[in-house]
Amino acid sequence: MKERIFAFDERNYHECQAGYRGKNNKEYYSGQYAIDAGSDIEVRADKKSVGAMSIVNLKSKSRLFFQRTWQHIQEDATDLTIVWFIRRGSMHLSHQNGTDVSLAGEFGFIKSLSPIRLECHTDDRSVLEVLHILVPTYIFKRFIPEEINAGFSSAMDKREFRIAERLFQEVFDSDGELGSGAEEVLVNSALALLVEGVKQCSNSLQERQTLSQKRFMDVLNYVEVHLTDPALNADMIAQGCGISRRYLSHLCRQHNTSIPNLIWSGRLKSAHEWLSSPAGRQIPISEVAYRNGFKSPGHFSRLFKQVYNMTPREFSSVRTGATASR
Repeated sequence: MKERIFAFDERNYHECQAGYRGKNNKEYYSGQYAIDAGSDIEVRADKKSVGAMSIVNLKSKSRLFFQRTWQHIQEDATDLTIVWFIRRGSMHLSHQNGTDVSLAGEFGFIKSLSPIRLECHTDDRSVLEVLHILVPTYIFKRFIPEEINAGFSSAMDKREFRIAERLFQEVFDSDGELGSGAEEVLVNSALALLVEGVKQCSNSLQERQTLSQKRFMDVLNYVEVHLTDPALNADMIAQGCGISRRYLSHLCRQHNTSIPNLIWSGRLKSAHEWLSSPAGRQIPISEVAYRNGFKSPGHFSRLFKQVYNMTPREFSSVRTGATASR
């Protein structure tokens, strides 16, 4: 049976951060959730559970914002692969490899163990609708052990994709007509079809890496996961990645960077993303600094200005003014 995860309108939309994960705070995964207050507010999400997986239909008349940082990932470590189908509206996704815009009639993937920033926009009739399937990654890996590129999306131009979407929708719409076993068979079949289509897309899978490339990716991932730890340094990274301090320095030289640069540029990027989001601009600058591993608000402000040519407070004011003028 379907169940309502949340429903927000003009009376309770300000409670969306506390309520978007459902009554027991166990749906989705932790992050910063916000609803555009300058629009007709009607947002709801309904869920159909299928074994360890969930099919969720999201409908909204407002723009939605969501950000998941490395701090959120550290807090809950929820490992999901999310398949989404955009029925109406569009999705603007910022991830480690850049930014992608997906339109109605397209689908793609998100991984909960990678930081992301989402802006979901309504269409010209002020409607957004997204069907998404939340699959524990250990289950998803049974269908495709290779890594799918971050931000991968595609038009529904393959028959496999269209059939898969219809199967997901059939299961979601079923109100007891299908047994739980039959529903699970259909969802697994839909995932298998989807993966077969994805494998035929030239830009879908990550290329094989050399050993040094893999080691450097391990370093980058370790740094990003521990950015909020003020004690993060070269010795900690080397030990965490199971390599020597000397080899760590060698990897950095190969990629024309250094450990201090990786740490501070990563922290600045994370802080910049915080200050760029509606929810993040409600947090004091000092808290943004400490949450992102800076020694003090003054230290954060100096480094931020060196890179972005304005202080964090000035940047936040500019973003707030730009949002208010829309």
